Amino acid sequence: MSMFANLTSLLKAGGFTLAAMLLCSVVALAVAIERAIYLWSFTDRMRALSESVKRCLYRGALAEARVACERSKSPLADVMLVGFERMGRSSPEVMAAAVDRERQRVALGMRGPLWVLGTVGATTPFVGLFGTVVGIMAAFEAIGRSKQAGIEVVGPGIAEALISTAVGIGVAVVALLFFNYFQARLSRTNVELRLSVEEFVELLREHGTSGRGKGETPRGSARESDSSPVSGKENGAMAETEVNAKAANEGSQTL
Repeated sequence: MSMFANLTSLLKAGGFTLAAMLLCSVVALAVAIERAIYLWSFTDRMRALSESVKRCLYRGALAEARVACERSKSPLADVMLVGFERMGRSSPEVMAAAVDRERQRVALGMRGPLWVLGTVGATTPFVGLFGTVVGIMAAFEAIGRSKQAGIEVVGPGIAEALISTAVGIGVAVVALLFFNYFQARLSRTNVELRLSVEEFVELLREHGTSGRGKGETPRGSARESDSSPVSGKENGAMAETEVNAKAANEGSQTL
């Protein structure tokens, strides 16, 4: 009960500034938990989908790889589906640009409400300082009312006012620690996402090039086979014309 009474007295002493900072601390903690769960799930799903699609593409199973993307809940699936949709319809450069745009969109979505942590870390010290200033003003007002300036009059009011500064600094430190951790985590995840997407695009290009190479060979041979009879007929006609011309010249010489 004594601890609860102390907390109640601290809240009363801090006033609305202390309540605001405690609310900021709760929001910052909720955002940190939500981002930790999201990034953990994002990384696991991204790695699983990337390995599955790469195995399919190495085997040449393009349809199976696309089905794996359609069934996956990973945001990486949206990036890969853009590549599958553009494959065969656009040039390799245009396809790679479209996939990279989708990757950047997914990377932006990973940040989510992280700005809340940065905002809390930057503003709560000033909110605490504001509460301290208000408390010191109230202490000086008490001095004016009591007509006394001893430490027994000023001390309790200033001590209670400094609570706001202490709480503000504590909340800011924790929020900035979470913010810097998630910034580093996002940088690492972005690099891993970019490498996975680049490898995926390379495999799509190789698959498209091999497919076109196999398709062009029969067409070329067919064109050659189609053109060979025509050229043979033309050569026969020219030979027959030369024979007729020689016969006509020999007949004229005999006459």
